[in-house]
Amino acid sequence: MFETIAAYVGAAFMVLVGLFALLKGGEPERIGAGAYMMGWFASLLFQGEGGLFGVQWGVFALDVIMLIIFAAMVWKAPRSWPVWACALQLLAVTSHVMLMMKLPTPVSAFYTVVNMTGYGIMLAIAIGTFWAWQERRAIGAEAD
Repeated sequence: MFETIAAYVGAAFMVLVGLFALLKGGEPERIGAGAYMMGWFASLLFQGEGGLFGVQWGVFALDVIMLIIFAAMVWKAPRSWPVWACALQLLAVTSHVMLMMKLPTPVSAFYTVVNMTGYGIMLAIAIGTFWAWQERRAIGAEAD
């Protein structure tokens, strides 16, 4: 789980962006960050079930659920960041499918894609939160 410094840095990034979105974001940002954080914590429980090179069915199910949540947000939320989050989540789900089909690709590519999409999704949420916060400040809906 947390054997390297990079894992701690990644966890800190996830928690800080999640807190930023929950504190300063609008409703779509809070929903997106809350769902993603819950999914991230739940994925920590399912990570070892398929072994290092096998399909991790629990993580795959969580990623599909997150894809559905982000797709619903693309449809309903009046923001642009859910489009990016949904596209990156689709890339993560596609990587799971690639592993399931046993395509001749190094497993390190799968882990790289899944990790980088997680950072991209949190970056999209952070940018969306910042712009929602600034829009509220600009109209005077939030005190400094």
